[in-house]
Amino acid sequence: MASPLVLLSGCVGFGEEYTRVAGFSNRHVGAICLKGTTGQARPGNAPHRVYETPGGMLNAIGLQNPGVDFVVDEILPGLDYDETRFIANVSGSTIEEYIEVTRRFDDSLVDAIEINISCPNVKEGGVAFGNDPDMSARVVAACRKVTGKPLITKLSPNQTDIAANARRCIEAGTDAFSAINTLMGMAIDAERRRTVIGNNQGGLSGPAIKPVALLRVHQVYQVAKPHGVPIIGQGGVASATDAIEFLLAGATAVGVGTGLFYDPLLCQKINQGIQDYLKRHGLGHVSELTGALQLN
Repeated sequence: MASPLVLLSGCVGFGEEYTRVAGFSNRHVGAICLKGTTGQARPGNAPHRVYETPGGMLNAIGLQNPGVDFVVDEILPGLDYDETRFIANVSGSTIEEYIEVTRRFDDSLVDAIEINISCPNVKEGGVAFGNDPDMSARVVAACRKVTGKPLITKLSPNQTDIAANARRCIEAGTDAFSAINTLMGMAIDAERRRTVIGNNQGGLSGPAIKPVALLRVHQVYQVAKPHGVPIIGQGGVASATDAIEFLLAGATAVGVGTGLFYDPLLCQKINQGIQDYLKRHGLGHVSELTGALQLN
């Protein structure tokens, strides 16, 4: 990767969302994580799907996407693979769907595959795969069997013990983690006495979740470090200082998502800030920051 920054799934579509913004270049990012993709096309949730909060954003898009066949056959051939790395994002409602979508991406030009295990398991009454270590491990193991590409497991913060879940995923064959996914939240219109989001609840992202994300990354790092498993740390990154904090907590790379909505040129500023920090502290490479946090 040419940069430690990763554009997060859902925030840049299938890599083309920011090409029309003057001054933006994919060359400023190390990788782009494509929009979550399922086996069949999905229309997504009813509106409202997005709601701004004082410290971030609630979203309940509902995995709207054209389906894996269309993505692999029509979208992926048009991406510029010389400019940056591309990571597919696999979502599903059953283990069989995860297998199907992962297998299709394995025979494509993407550089890696991210598994979104925060999806509800329809066969288990809607319990999210990622909130149960056993189910998380089953998804990772199943996907591991059908791809030789690097496998990144996206961990949910909405669980009791994220470190235990990470340990099980490592045993099942994950190559890396992205941490964290959104926290669940709700917005209410007091005058109408109704929920604002059409799905009633949505994922909270943005600066409000950064303290939670930092702790979760550090907890996962304790498990991942002995195995050499890297982490994409994410959750509320809006400045170079934010990115550096995630690196210190144990991240190898840093995801940028909600911040792009109000500053599409944020990545250039973060990269420059990281370079200035390294120079100021006499460090030669960004990897020297990973896990360098000193606890009291």
